[in-house]
Amino acid sequence: MIIPSSLQKGDTIGITSTARKIYLNELVFTIEFLEHKGFKVKMGSCIGLKDHQFAGTENERTTSINELIEDNSVKAILCARGGYGSVRIVDHINWNAFQEAPKWICGYSDVTVLHARTHTLGVASLHSTMPINFKNNTEEALESFVSQLKGTPTSLSADTHALNRTGIASGQLVGGNLSILYSLLGSKDQLDTTGKILFLEDLDEYLYHIDRMMQALKRAGMLDDLAGLVIGGMSDMNDNAIPFGSSAIQTIANAVIDYNYPVAFNFPVGHLNDNQTLTLGAEYELKVEEYSELIPKI
Repeated sequence: MIIPSSLQKGDTIGITSTARKIYLNELVFTIEFLEHKGFKVKMGSCIGLKDHQFAGTENERTTSINELIEDNSVKAILCARGGYGSVRIVDHINWNAFQEAPKWICGYSDVTVLHARTHTLGVASLHSTMPINFKNNTEEALESFVSQLKGTPTSLSADTHALNRTGIASGQLVGGNLSILYSLLGSKDQLDTTGKILFLEDLDEYLYHIDRMMQALKRAGMLDDLAGLVIGGMSDMNDNAIPFGSSAIQTIANAVIDYNYPVAFNFPVGHLNDNQTLTLGAEYELKVEEYSELIPKI
């Protein structure tokens, strides 16, 4: 796995949106924060554009990220927000140029589409907060992002949980948003999870749909041979008038009950203010004991 170069003071971070529209005034806090940390910021050409809910047309959003990929002065690309839309441009991105000069692609939620593609290309990426969230993020979340960019990834820990399954595992960390991973099943971006630590998070889903997605991953073999399973935020879930009868956490635990690998819940990653950064594609050690810990081995 190729680990993109660490950023130094004075390096440039590009900001674009591969999904939903965003305007420059929504990025002021993020720009000031990154500049305070010693980085330069370059706006992608689709920032401020609008095509219904999207940050410009598919061509405009593709052009925006390709310009940042092809600009050798840009050392990391930070997706401004999620929503929906990355899947509509992922096959038109200049991945050949990206492979020639790999750089960090950063974000979460809908950006899981890009994380899946970079993983299949053998390049690590950052599952991180995004500019639309910076203002409400915890200090710990923002500092973990900066630390990862600078090449000093931090360990993450979570309190004990009644549904945890104890053990120790090592492997590449893969995953992201459960709904997006589900949507990629059967495509060339479906992740190979064999021997890896799978990370999942999600937001605003119906409880029965969590079960549907977990059963789909299971039937596709994505849960069979994991080294371990890490669950982040399962935030703001919904139920039907007739209750599903199981929380998102319990549903996930039930889906992997027949396997023996360690499972850890409630990591501070996902649609949370304390959305801390993980390096997808990097080697981690997962310890699930009195409390859970993800330790980078970079």
